[in-house]
Amino acid sequence: MSPDTQLAMLGGLTPAEFLGDVWQRRPLLIRGAFADFECPLSPDELAGLACEEGIEARLVEERGADGPWQVRHGPFDEATFAALPDRDWTLLVQAVDHYVPEVAELLERFAFLPRWRLDDVMVSYAPPGGSVGPHVDQYDVFLLQGSGRRRWQLGGRVADDAAIIPGIDLRILERFEVEAGDDWVLEPGDMLYLPPGWAHHGVSQSDDCLTLSVGFRAPSADEAIVSFADFLGDKLPDSLRYADAGMAPPADPGELDDAAVERMRRLILDTLDDPARLAQWFGRVMTQPKYADQLVANETPTDPADLVAALQQGEELVRPPGSRFAWHALGEGRATLFADGDGAECAQPLARLIASEAALDAELLAHEGAEVLLAALLDAGSLAWTDEFDE
Repeated sequence: MSPDTQLAMLGGLTPAEFLGDVWQRRPLLIRGAFADFECPLSPDELAGLACEEGIEARLVEERGADGPWQVRHGPFDEATFAALPDRDWTLLVQAVDHYVPEVAELLERFAFLPRWRLDDVMVSYAPPGGSVGPHVDQYDVFLLQGSGRRRWQLGGRVADDAAIIPGIDLRILERFEVEAGDDWVLEPGDMLYLPPGWAHHGVSQSDDCLTLSVGFRAPSADEAIVSFADFLGDKLPDSLRYADAGMAPPADPGELDDAAVERMRRLILDTLDDPARLAQWFGRVMTQPKYADQLVANETPTDPADLVAALQQGEELVRPPGSRFAWHALGEGRATLFADGDGAECAQPLARLIASEAALDAELLAHEGAEVLLAALLDAGSLAWTDEFDE
């Protein structure tokens, strides 16, 4: 992507300026972020995806039969869509980048952000009046208008304890007040960036309104603490326990004194404060597949020698949509390659290549241990042969 294209996408800002001044700080409306944008799928194609098994889809009706807001989960069928009213409903389909290569290609435009931070591209369709109500997301999102028009209104940052409408499978705010000036209608190619915690409300203004939402992963503190504790628990020796050698005689045997609490605190903090283990856990967490059943492992292990022969004959491996890679430097030219929630040590140049967009061909074999690592990734379903994937 050319520098001029990047500047247009970020409203005239360089990536460094965007990350320093806007990212996670304030919303940004970018007119014409994607010049002459042509949406990579139609409303009918999106509805077709929502009818397939294994694809996460929801229908949100503002005036449903069971109350003012109704949420139904897919897969759906043609009869479901035929029975819908002419307005005031929304179809949401998650991870469309996993199924539509042209949508996945859009993610290349966001290469100024860490690839492991990307979550997925959700696509929504709504006839006039369709929305999911005023709400708050706890992650960064770029809202790219694909076709038609959508009106966006912003309500500023919202407190964690903001009241939501009870009894429905949506976190719709009970109160929503539009900030002065934060009211726009987006056309195809326009994009709105929103940081976490910012109230927003999008309502379709046309019968062909498609919006692509590029969302980013952000583990919560409670999720991170529980997950890291579980990761450490499998690796700590049973002998690492609370200890109180040298303590003074207690003034009251029934008192849990501050000194005891401090000893326990030090044990926990010293155990957690391990940057090397934290990196190994973090890489695995941030590359976990969005869906647990996404990876299709090989039933028969790959012979590394066969893999080498295939690559030398001109065959290539590919990264299936939804597979996630990252790498972390270990020093002395080594790195951990993280792939779909697992990790393996290898040469740093090899890890960087596999975690990039580079072609996966015979040139990889120049790196020590490449054939064994590639075979393992192939068997795990993180990689696939080009011809098999095309089928």
